[in-house]
Amino acid sequence: MTTNYHAPHFDPTVDELETLKQLEMGALVTTPEALKEHMSGRLVERGYIGKNRSGELAITESGRQLIRRQDN
Repeated sequence: MTTNYHAPHFDPTVDELETLKQLEMGALVTTPEALKEHMSGRLVERGYIGKNRSGELAITESGRQLIRRQDN
């Protein structure tokens, strides 16, 4: 079993924030599209993005909170 190191503070990139905002606004992002756009796995690893019941990528409540913190 391997564990991933997570720094105590997470600074999202501009692209990561844009991805979260797009998901917040209801944009559909499928796994192939995410890979094509080089979406950061850090968002998934940290729980800011997850899959919904349809198997589509969706923003989590943690992701919404991250956007709110960045907008302040």
